[in-house]
Amino acid sequence: MTRAEKSAAISELKEKFSNNSFFYLTDSSTLTVEQVNKLRGLCYEKGVEMKVIKNTLARKAMEDAPEEKGYAGLFEALKGPTAIMFTDTANVPAKIIKEFREQFDKPVLKAAYIDTSIYLGDDNIKTLSELKSKEELLGEIIGLLQSPAKNVVSALKSGGSTIMGLLKALEERSE
Repeated sequence: MTRAEKSAAISELKEKFSNNSFFYLTDSSTLTVEQVNKLRGLCYEKGVEMKVIKNTLARKAMEDAPEEKGYAGLFEALKGPTAIMFTDTANVPAKIIKEFREQFDKPVLKAAYIDTSIYLGDDNIKTLSELKSKEELLGEIIGLLQSPAKNVVSALKSGGSTIMGLLKALEERSE
């Protein structure tokens, strides 16, 4: 790889890191070409971009990022073969890895970067796959906000029928 190619690769990675709040560092070595193609197809279907990278280039791109991003914690995971999975939804790569590993041994999660939080090690797959997406959280919040209003309306409706029932009973008694 020439110096110009390395520089272009670092620039591309810098852009990817700055545009994605969620990415996973994985090891998919030892997979056959057919298995890797299957994994890439699964990633493509779910809107995840998988890219095999050189660790030194990824590290240089991360080192050039603002310090508040907190990429330094990922440096220890940049050893051995590495593939990065870029995504817009934090839990999708974990679900892909979990699903894919029902049939195969790899990919193994080296680290995950979720909006400045770092998860190191493959034992975090279950936790990451159970994260809720932004849309799921918004749906739950809207449901919770609507719930008290529904309770008030139903209480008023049922209370009104109870009051009407009492008034009718009192009216019938007085006759």
